Amino acid sequence: MSFDPNAAGPDGQPQQGPVFFHRKELDLILRVYGRMVAAGEWRDYAMIGHKDVAEFAVFRRSGDAPLYRIEKRPALQTRQGQWAVIGEGGVVLRRGRELPQVLRVFDSRKFQIVE
Repeated sequence: MSFDPNAAGPDGQPQQGPVFFHRKELDLILRVYGRMVAAGEWRDYAMIGHKDVAEFAVFRRSGDAPLYRIEKRPALQTRQGQWAVIGEGGVVLRRGRELPQVLRVFDSRKFQIVE
């Protein structure tokens, strides 16, 4: 079954599909992910597209809770920005309108695994 973004729903309004990452956005995220995997910091990831948010979660190990979540919420674009990096416990580490600027949070920190 294919998704037509211009198809009208039962009320005549355009149906909204799940939010997901565009190819260029995913490329930027995967570059950071690859760098962190090479450094031995991250080992797994998951991507989820919901009605109002797309999420890229990274994990230290497969069974763990996510270390970080990179979220795209288009509804917040004109407010505080559609991009956010969220750490463990739901702490927003950085939020903004431009993905490269938000992903810099991973450049400015020296990450250490604590076990």
